[in-house]
Amino acid sequence: MAQQFTTVDEYIASQPDEVQPILQAIRAHAHTAVPGAGEMISYGIPTITLNGRYVVYFAAWKHHVSVYPVPHGDEAFEREIAPYLAAKGTLKFPLGKPVPYELIGKVAARLAAERHGVK
Repeated sequence: MAQQFTTVDEYIASQPDEVQPILQAIRAHAHTAVPGAGEMISYGIPTITLNGRYVVYFAAWKHHVSVYPVPHGDEAFEREIAPYLAAKGTLKFPLGKPVPYELIGKVAARLAAERHGVK
């Protein structure tokens, strides 16, 4: 049975030492991009929330970290996320390569705008 976490801190602390700073940076960029955001564990993974409703999820895997879901965007944004699209609603960032934290912030901001009308 999968481990159950009650906080984002617990989830991050459970990951390998080299992955923890990556998850902390994703968390920080998402919070910066979504003023007033909260967080919780949902579906067993860290979730950035706004007014108690999810905005963006992120998770660590053996060879990558993922961010879910993928927001809609203009052509320029679609080109920017294209190298990381792994599935219809998943962005996958390989471990061992630079993580585009600014792009993850853009993803969080776009999702907040789509789901909550935050600009």
